[in-house]
Amino acid sequence: MNNQNILVWFRNDLRSHDCETLYRASQASRQTDAQIFPIYCFDPRHFGKTAFGFAKTGAFRAKFLIESVANLREQLRSLNSDLIVRIGKPEAILPELAQQLGIGSVYYHEEIATEEKTVEKLLCLALKDKNIVSKSFWGNTLLHLDDLPFVIAKLPELFTHFRKQVESELTIRKAFPVPDRLNPLPKNLDIGEMPNLATFGLIDPEPCDRAVLQFKGGETEALKRLEHYFWQSDRLQVYKQTRNGMLNVDDSSKFSPWLALGCISPRYIYAQVKQYESDRLANYSTYWLIFELLWRDYFHFVAAKHGDRLFYRAGLRNMDIPWKQDWIRFELWQTGKTGFPLVDANMRELAATGFMSNRGRQNVASFLTKNLGIDWRMGAEWFESLLIDYDPCSNWGNWNYTAGIGNDARGFRFFNINKQSQDYDSTGEYVKHWLPELSALPTNKVHQPWKLLPIEQKRFNVRLGVDYPNPIVDLFASAKANEEIYNAIL
Repeated sequence: MNNQNILVWFRNDLRSHDCETLYRASQASRQTDAQIFPIYCFDPRHFGKTAFGFAKTGAFRAKFLIESVANLREQLRSLNSDLIVRIGKPEAILPELAQQLGIGSVYYHEEIATEEKTVEKLLCLALKDKNIVSKSFWGNTLLHLDDLPFVIAKLPELFTHFRKQVESELTIRKAFPVPDRLNPLPKNLDIGEMPNLATFGLIDPEPCDRAVLQFKGGETEALKRLEHYFWQSDRLQVYKQTRNGMLNVDDSSKFSPWLALGCISPRYIYAQVKQYESDRLANYSTYWLIFELLWRDYFHFVAAKHGDRLFYRAGLRNMDIPWKQDWIRFELWQTGKTGFPLVDANMRELAATGFMSNRGRQNVASFLTKNLGIDWRMGAEWFESLLIDYDPCSNWGNWNYTAGIGNDARGFRFFNINKQSQDYDSTGEYVKHWLPELSALPTNKVHQPWKLLPIEQKRFNVRLGVDYPNPIVDLFASAKANEEIYNAIL
């Protein structure tokens, strides 16, 4: 078999468009008559337990991942190829398969976070032992690492400084085209069966009719979502005004789950924004979606700069805050039983769907760390387990930021849940959607049910401490106490 054959290892780049590994491999195969073998490995380490004992990849995440890999197989089949699927450690499976298939090179997109980098290093060592070349490419961010106006070690510690520098000389590379056609895989090759949730000891999540959107993994669904949000519903032009909405399907783009697994490329989104600006209009909303892509990039580059410090208890600022590991209160937070409707509604949405708005995440993370004083890593791991749009850089970077221990922290930044409720759910529609026990409350009562008089509880059929919990802390007293602890560390 041709020892110039190429193995394309898919990871968090589950797409055929703007996929440099696939494109470069297809170009090389034309010149050398090499065969391309696309592969995805379901790594069993992803289905173990986190440090605090949660499922590392819970059912929502796993379902979305399996759907995305299955769709990648469909896309490759449409190009006359296929996807080899294996379950096992890539550093063990890929070198062995490479020898069997006469592979000369393994192409892959680089990852950033510690666990992913470790797998890369182990794989490259194993390939080197077998005289197989490994070629890495950069393809998960809007900005290419080589196009930054500074080396990664000089990345600004404030997002605003980063944004101003990159925007002053913004260089966005063109997306790579989908290869026209690939050679078919050998007929005698065992391509492997797609796993299901039971393969990993998981159970299918219960369907939720309250979900804001029925997310389905894969490139096809990602491109369909963009087509709907930009071109069919024309919502891009109001993105800036509506992006903090928590209830309606088109309040925000909802691209994050597909971005996390690379089902859609940030460069493709950027190109579509520019096309929209050319064909329809350019305004602050079209700019703001690119602004949010730059925020995503920033968290990735912060992780590249700081490495595993992102996961340290003391965070990027090395602040040794005496965080609590209060499991009783943590479980009330997990299950949406804190007595603060905005927090509870968001946590119940997460538990029921594997998704939560960005506005919701900021509030529930602030409440866990600034009001309950609970170890932020517990929250980060819970999000890792459930969120369908989990990626380590954004998740752990945001938790560092919200806990006040990140590089871009602003001191003890406390989210006033009462004010946030009024600002972003003024009619209580979102809260009532996820907390049906509060559905009879009038707008002026729904966000602070603890103020209900006994006669009002009877009138609105909600008994505090029975139908809905009393607050587990005093909002302002708890924040003040935790601020004193925080400031003592400075």
